Amino acid sequence: MPHLFAGSAGPVEPDPRRAHRARLRQRFMEGGAAAMPDYELLELILFRAIPRGDVKPLAKRLLRTFGDLNRVMAAPAERLAEVHGAGPSVVEQLKIMEAVGHRMARARVIHRPVLSSWDALLDYLKTALSHQDRERFRVLYLDRRNVLIADEELAQGTVDHVPVYPREVVKRALALNASALILVHNHPSGDPRPSEADIAMTRAIRDAAALLGIVLHDHLVIGKGAETSFRSEGLL
Repeated sequence: MPHLFAGSAGPVEPDPRRAHRARLRQRFMEGGAAAMPDYELLELILFRAIPRGDVKPLAKRLLRTFGDLNRVMAAPAERLAEVHGAGPSVVEQLKIMEAVGHRMARARVIHRPVLSSWDALLDYLKTALSHQDRERFRVLYLDRRNVLIADEELAQGTVDHVPVYPREVVKRALALNASALILVHNHPSGDPRPSEADIAMTRAIRDAAALLGIVLHDHLVIGKGAETSFRSEGLL
């Protein structure tokens, strides 16, 4: 009776998921991000969090849940974790990518004259704030040459309110030896038009700063796809 030998079953079929990953990586390296839809870019990110398996369904679930790639990256960790298949490694990878994007945008404006780099500043602020689901209030502190010396988040709020105390804003400016300020906050609703409360708070900060020789250059309200400048609207 003939013996049967292990390994005589013939060639192993290639894994289609591995081939798919290789094709996506090649397309990205050859054509860049412009050659790929959002769900495929998201797949590339998820490859590092999920070394094996098909991540396309998860990429599409994330996009359906949050709307677009920017909103996926900006989503709070706890909300990301609610999406089926988004375990701790996925959430961690997405938050790392968000942090890298913010750091790269920030590098274009920090320690540079802000008023002559206005477009880069707006790009940075929109990257950081336009897709947040809660109001966040930031202050940009400038030196005598209008160089950005610090960008700090002073408060977080709800979907339509953030508590701001003029005394704290001015106190921090003195600690940093800042000569000028730019206030920034986002409107999660997407509408960048300032409220009456926004206007009153801004003028209170302007007046408190002016007593100490500190100039308030502007207050920017960041919405989804648009922003409002208090200076441009004649509100300062």
